Amino acid sequence: MLDTGYSDILLSNARKMGIDLFQLTHIVLSLGHNDHSNGLRYLDNTIPLSGLKVISHPGCFNQKTVGNQSIGAPFSEEEIRSKSNYIPSETPLFLSENCVFLGQIPQKNDFEIRSPFGRVNVNGEWQDDYLLDDSAVALKTPKGLFLISSCSHSGICNVVEYAKEVCKEDRIAGILGGFHLFDVNDRLTRTIEYLESCHLERIYPCHCVSLLAKAKMMEKLPVFETGVGLTIDL
Repeated sequence: MLDTGYSDILLSNARKMGIDLFQLTHIVLSLGHNDHSNGLRYLDNTIPLSGLKVISHPGCFNQKTVGNQSIGAPFSEEEIRSKSNYIPSETPLFLSENCVFLGQIPQKNDFEIRSPFGRVNVNGEWQDDYLLDDSAVALKTPKGLFLISSCSHSGICNVVEYAKEVCKEDRIAGILGGFHLFDVNDRLTRTIEYLESCHLERIYPCHCVSLLAKAKMMEKLPVFETGVGLTIDL
């Protein structure tokens, strides 16, 4: 499972789709914000986490705030270690032969500079949060890499470039997830140009993408709709 959402909706969705959550072996968290991680609280009340591997960037369970509001994960690192087989990794971690958690995404493109969002507590010190825990998963397929991103605070093109490097594969079959693109500006234009150069077959922008940004992407890219229950065959 990649991310757990904000509420208990994953539990009802799993029931409706006939998915047995007791069969879970891995939970990967792509970001420590509560809209990606708070579902852990509901999972913890439903299934035993003790047999699960929970994988994330080491900073995922640090306290995070915006103003006076807490927006971090529902558990501290100490708590998640006591509840599960927690495996923090800043570097790429292969979950199977064809599935890799990318860890911390390096900056590869000059138009995707990290911007701080809120504050994070690191070793007892509060500082601007540059969201170094933002990551993604890459899947190796016969048609190339299929990427599943989070918010892509790291920059979706940076994510693609790093996945190519880690997996030693230049073909990109598709991307699903958040792109963190809201404004029609130079960054969006250059992102579209980069993704167009990848000659990908399909793209599923959803989380953290505005309607205007998606409309511009549709002019040049093979944009597809996505939603709960979607099955993608590659």
